[in-house]
Amino acid sequence: MSDDRSDEVPEMGADISAGQKMLSAVSGSLLTSLLVTPLDVVRVRLQSQPNSSTSSGIRAAAAASRSASPSPASFSNLPPNLGVTACCREVFWVNNNAQFCMASPATSNISHLSPLSTTDCAVDETRRKTITSTLDGLRKIARNEGLTSLWRGLTPTLVMAIPANVIYFTGYDFLRSHASSPVNTHIHDAYAPLIAGSIARVAAASVISPIEMFRTRMQATSSGSSGVSVFRETLNGLKDMVKAQGYTSLWRGLTLTMWRDVPFSGIYWWGYEAMRNALTDMRDTRQGRYLDPGRITTRLRRQSRGSENHTSTFVDSFIAGATSGAVAAVVTTPFDVGKTRQQVLKNDGPSSGQKGIEKAMLRPEERSMPRFLAYIWQTEGTSGLFRGWAARCLKVAPACAIMISSYEIGKKMFKHGNERGRAASKKN
Repeated sequence: MSDDRSDEVPEMGADISAGQKMLSAVSGSLLTSLLVTPLDVVRVRLQSQPNSSTSSGIRAAAAASRSASPSPASFSNLPPNLGVTACCREVFWVNNNAQFCMASPATSNISHLSPLSTTDCAVDETRRKTITSTLDGLRKIARNEGLTSLWRGLTPTLVMAIPANVIYFTGYDFLRSHASSPVNTHIHDAYAPLIAGSIARVAAASVISPIEMFRTRMQATSSGSSGVSVFRETLNGLKDMVKAQGYTSLWRGLTLTMWRDVPFSGIYWWGYEAMRNALTDMRDTRQGRYLDPGRITTRLRRQSRGSENHTSTFVDSFIAGATSGAVAAVVTTPFDVGKTRQQVLKNDGPSSGQKGIEKAMLRPEERSMPRFLAYIWQTEGTSGLFRGWAARCLKVAPACAIMISSYEIGKKMFKHGNERGRAASKKN
């Protein structure tokens, strides 16, 4: 237990109510969701798009289609994100309802199109829709599907983020600062942020896991349809999954979510408080305050922060949140990749004849977390485990910075308002 434990007091816990902390978390959630949802959409697309060589797959299918009796099975390796464009409509459809188009059909109806031109057309179409980087994803999604598609899943994001952040931030404040908190009374102060952040994240993730699955599936949809159509399609897909696999399937990927979010939260809060402490000490030194390294306690740092102006609080929390968030995001990216792929896995409703086969051979996404991540590493290497890390960092770092700075500023504003109210009541 920490030597300065007896001196600890909440940074602002005694001055603001739980409801005011919740309102601070809500305001941060709204602002964060509006600003970083486009980056989250790109991240999901990067992590869920096929990793196969699309051009070679299409050309191989084109060669098969030039045979005397092409079979639809020859096209099973084509990428699902090929899409439907004017180019593909001129090529050929398999049964008029396939998810891909034949690259070079042997049919007299389109004899005016050469096999080479149709193959190149399909290859170009696939390249046009394949995302290679964060900026490339923002540009292609906006151009091919409309600018509003970058905010696809915003509604479930808000529905998810508000209760999650209320539970997460107020829970962390309680565990970290309240006198009756078991973390505050039994864990050394150096490790308290890690433990408190992890516990708070477990509680928040368990509550909002089904909503996160719905949001992830919406964002993974690359259709150019309207938002209402995508919403309905995603909802119907979840209904089919529940019918086939039960309500527990709504928590599919929760284990991976825990593997991603629990260490992320522990690393984030540990790094955040360490950096806030360093920034506070640097500011005190610049202001001429003598600091004895052996006597600097949590209580003294919180007193110093309490006297800061709004600008100092915003800058310190923004820098500490962005830095610790970026580091935690990179470290936990493999778990984020696994979670995304598990949650976007479609339920095809296998026939009774196929069920026995699927029981004996699970799809990679249906394996346990360690086995699935091992599969990704074996088939795609380290780059597969860290696919989308840049988009994740570009989304997580500003999200953490905006959320924590909004939360801290909100608490400070409520604190000052309460102090003014108490001063006015004393005068009366």
